[in-house]
Amino acid sequence: MELVHRPATELLASIASHEVSAVEVVEAHVAAMYRYAGAINAFVAMAGITAAEKARAARPGPLSGLPFSVKDNIAVGGAPLIAGDPQRHARGATADADALAVGRVLAAGAIFLGKTNCPWFGGGIETTNEVFGRTNNPYALSHSVGGSSGGEAAAIAAGCSAFGLGTDSGASVRLPAHFCGLAALKPTAGRVPLHGVIDDLGPVGPLRDPRTQIGILARGVADVALVLSVIEDPRGAPPPGLAPVSPGLRVAVLADDGLAAPDADTARVLSAAAAALADAGARVEAAAPPGGGHALTEAVWASYGAGTISYDLLGRWDAFNEAMRRFGERFDVILSPVFPTAAPLHGEVENLTSYTTPHNLTGWPAATVRCGRSGEGLPIGMQVAAHPWRDELALAAALALERALGGYQPPSPDALAATPPASRRCAGVPPQADFQLEANAGWRRR
Repeated sequence: MELVHRPATELLASIASHEVSAVEVVEAHVAAMYRYAGAINAFVAMAGITAAEKARAARPGPLSGLPFSVKDNIAVGGAPLIAGDPQRHARGATADADALAVGRVLAAGAIFLGKTNCPWFGGGIETTNEVFGRTNNPYALSHSVGGSSGGEAAAIAAGCSAFGLGTDSGASVRLPAHFCGLAALKPTAGRVPLHGVIDDLGPVGPLRDPRTQIGILARGVADVALVLSVIEDPRGAPPPGLAPVSPGLRVAVLADDGLAAPDADTARVLSAAAAALADAGARVEAAAPPGGGHALTEAVWASYGAGTISYDLLGRWDAFNEAMRRFGERFDVILSPVFPTAAPLHGEVENLTSYTTPHNLTGWPAATVRCGRSGEGLPIGMQVAAHPWRDELALAAALALERALGGYQPPSPDALAATPPASRRCAGVPPQADFQLEANAGWRRR
């Protein structure tokens, strides 16, 4: 497999064994970043020259020499922080300091490549905005990458970045990972610090929006687990590896939530995923969690728009979480689709996120992993949710699915070489622009 399509953990092993150097790994990803800039439009600011320079002196650590990218609503000190907003773009908004999670990744030796595209202030079902235009799916440029961490997903799937950080308030890490065939995790609420995330109202915090979490996207489940160990609170040593699925793991399979019926391809892949967990020793049972989570999420969205949230709504939120807790007494994880279809065409993505939004209300961790493909060859992922603070259990089940069903598969060169559909883009920052990140000096064009 090409260097830029290997999982991050394999790249680390290759660097450690001197099969390749960190410089070679970073330069290969930088080359892909520039090669596919016009086709997928994933990056809104690139630090390719800086990245190549820093790779020569990568600091030691659990992520040493790995190139990574960051969604453009998460702060990287001195780098643009536009979040698809024309006003921030007009004034050249940059971040004063790193988000805590970003700082921890850098301290672990990873090499920053650039910021990736997202909808306006990181909220939306498709990755497009008035400043940078639309991001295209590497598996079929006419199809959506979803939202809102779509630039991240496209960059990693196309081999432009080894892993990335995004945000997830309802589906925004898991949906793009599903559409682009990646592994991902929305962690337990509060496990990863939110410091450094912005939206249209300013800094995001756990009280103002408890549903939002910084999540991880990568090409392999083990990659996700490794990055989690670096950015989580409390800080811990990198895990030796995810444990296999325990015999008797209790799996609830949600085949249809009554709101977004899966199409035939998705239902087929879900059946294969359930069978794979059963073959691994799990006790698999069809069971529907308590309903009403998506409707409650829509009520929460409406309350944010009104600028107030009522005690009645908070009480309903508490009641839903309690119902989910009771359901969880019978099961260890919930296996479900992420979305009822593979990636639709641009402009045709409906907000059918009812499988993902409930886990933002409960704060349960939810992993995504590619388990198959559609008749058109587009990736199809599945979601595995677990009890709070059992992120490793969700990841262990996802790893079993990855090993049984193939996990990430690179997009075909023909798909990436196709002519991208027309997309509006501000001429101020063309996708092939290169920037030099300098200490205390922000970004300047090279």
